[in-house]
Amino acid sequence: MARTGRRPGQTQTKEDILAAARNQFAARGYGGATIRGIAAEAGVNPALVHHYFGSKDQVFVAALNLPFNPSALVETILDGPRERAGERVVRLFLGLWREPETRAPFLALLRSVATSPEVARQLRTFLETAVLTKMAAALDLPLLRLTAAASQMLGLAMVRYVLSAEPMASATDDEVVDLIGPVIQGYLTP
Repeated sequence: MARTGRRPGQTQTKEDILAAARNQFAARGYGGATIRGIAAEAGVNPALVHHYFGSKDQVFVAALNLPFNPSALVETILDGPRERAGERVVRLFLGLWREPETRAPFLALLRSVATSPEVARQLRTFLETAVLTKMAAALDLPLLRLTAAASQMLGLAMVRYVLSAEPMASATDDEVVDLIGPVIQGYLTP
């Protein structure tokens, strides 16, 4: 049973709720996660989740505080020879998924886009404005090519991290880069 009232001492309640929300969305997707489940994991009353965030949608948006700067992501991809940009994309992508604290928000997103048009819209808007449009302009490529590369990377995430399909799930980063890097490079080559 979750305790009610203010926690004694210095509080990290909001951070605890966000951590629990990320875990719940990652494990259950947007449709399966509940305010009650988030509150139970955080050890708080559901009313406190509503107090800090309002609705489940608002908790999800707050939980999506992704652990990277989109501008830095684009800069990293563009920093180096253009003929190796596909390799950099795949290495960067794998690096973002490697650590559990960065993987959880991405899992939450992937599992949730299928059950929530709003979440799908949010992810699409994020990809278009923060990453794809900037890369298309910097590489002087049609947005369609960058969207195709993104679809390849999202497919990789689904197979490797959501479905855990073998042998892709246990392949080394170098094996994945050697396999997928040239495909992404094809999209990035005029």
